[in-house]
Amino acid sequence: MNIKKIGLTALAGALVSVSANAAELTVTGGASLGFSGEEKTNKGNGWTMNDTISFGASAEMDNGWVVSTSMMIDSGDNAGVRNIDNRSMTIDMGDSGSLTFYGSAGSTSLSLMDDTTPTAGEESWDDVSGATAHAYGGTGLDTFSYTNSSLMDGVTIGIDYIPSDGQSQIESSIHTTLKYTGIEGLTIGMGMGEDNGEGPSDADEVTAFNVTYAMDAVSVGFSSFEVDTNNSGNSTAGTTHVGDTTLTAMGISYAVSDDLSVSLNSSETEIQGLVDQEAMGISASLVIGSMTLKANHNSVENVGGTEGKDRSGYAMGLSFAF
Repeated sequence: MNIKKIGLTALAGALVSVSANAAELTVTGGASLGFSGEEKTNKGNGWTMNDTISFGASAEMDNGWVVSTSMMIDSGDNAGVRNIDNRSMTIDMGDSGSLTFYGSAGSTSLSLMDDTTPTAGEESWDDVSGATAHAYGGTGLDTFSYTNSSLMDGVTIGIDYIPSDGQSQIESSIHTTLKYTGIEGLTIGMGMGEDNGEGPSDADEVTAFNVTYAMDAVSVGFSSFEVDTNNSGNSTAGTTHVGDTTLTAMGISYAVSDDLSVSLNSSETEIQGLVDQEAMGISASLVIGSMTLKANHNSVENVGGTEGKDRSGYAMGLSFAF
C-alpha cells in the first residue's frame, strides 16, 4: 500500500510540474485537381481530385517543454471516403531533442530519403505504370521518432523505432539518420536501418545517402538508396523484383523567378537479376498566391526491369492551400 501511495504521489507531482498553459489550435487544408496520362497505355479516366484538412494543437508546459499534436484527414480520390492519413504527438524538450509518436501511416525519416534531389514537380519515374524506385515499401506502422539538432552545430541526428505488432512487423526495427547543414546552401544526409517485417515489400537492410547544394537560383542534388533483401522476389508498385535494388538519382532546379521554377531529373534503378531501369523527367511549377500549377513529363526505359519496355507519362495539377 505504501508503494502505491509513493508512486501515485510522484506521478501527481510530475503532472503538476509539466502542466500546460493555454493551447494554440490551428486548422489548415488544401485541395487539388490533376490529370495524368501515358503514351502506349490506356489508363482510362486520368482525372483525380484530392482534399485534406489538418488539425493541430500545441501548448507550452511550465518546464518549458512544448507538446503538440496533429491529425490530417485525407479524402484521396474516393468520393465520400475520409481517411486519417497522418496523426502524431510531439514533445519538444528543447536542447534535449524532440520525441514524436507517429500513428496510422506515418513515414520514417529513412523512408523519406529515397530521392531528395531538387524538383519542381514529381520524381523522374512517377506517372508511368510499373515503374519503380526501389524494393522498400516502408512499414506504414506506428513509429517512435527522436531527433536532436543541439548536440553539434549544423548536425541533426534521428532515431526511429518501429515496434513489433506480431503480424506484419515480426520483430521491432530501428532506423538512424544524420543530416549536416553547417555550410550555407549545403545539405548532406545519410541513414541506415533494418525492416524486420514479413511480406513481399519488406527489406532487411536499407542505406541512404544524399547531398544537395543551393546557390542563388540554382539547386543541384544527388541521392543513393540501396535495399538489400533476403526475399527471393519482391513486388513493389506493380513490379516484380528479384532481390536487391539500388536507386541512384540526380537533379537540378532553377528558380526563374520567385514564383516560377523548372527542373530536370534523372534516375537509374539497378534490380538484381533484371536489367537496369532508367528514367528522365522535366517539371515546372508556378505559384500564384495560394494556388500552385505543376506539370511534368517523364520517360522510363526498361520499366520495372523489363528489357525493351519503354514508356512515357505526363501529369498536370492545380492545387490550393488555405
